[in-house]
Amino acid sequence: MTREISDEKIEKYLAITKKALEKARIIAPQDSFLEQIAKDFYDMAQRYHQDALFFRDNGDLVNSFAAVNYAHGWLDAGARLGIFEVGGDHQLFTLAR
Repeated sequence: MTREISDEKIEKYLAITKKALEKARIIAPQDSFLEQIAKDFYDMAQRYHQDALFFRDNGDLVNSFAAVNYAHGWLDAGARLGIFEVGGDHQLFTLAR
């Protein structure tokens, strides 16, 4: 069993999350409370993705891996709540159905 975080693994998950960021689109009604939540979820995902890139670029693969997983978690949560449109993509997102 491999217990190391390789450069290849980090690159794979960074690419997956980047693709998910590009696909997720806020669909909560404009000027609603849910729109603010959706914007916050998306902002958190972007920030954690940027943190993951920073950690990777500085050789800290453990924190890069943690941050990219947090980033994707925010996107998955938004998709499951129905505040992001993700085109029914069960490969990039953990959807309810």
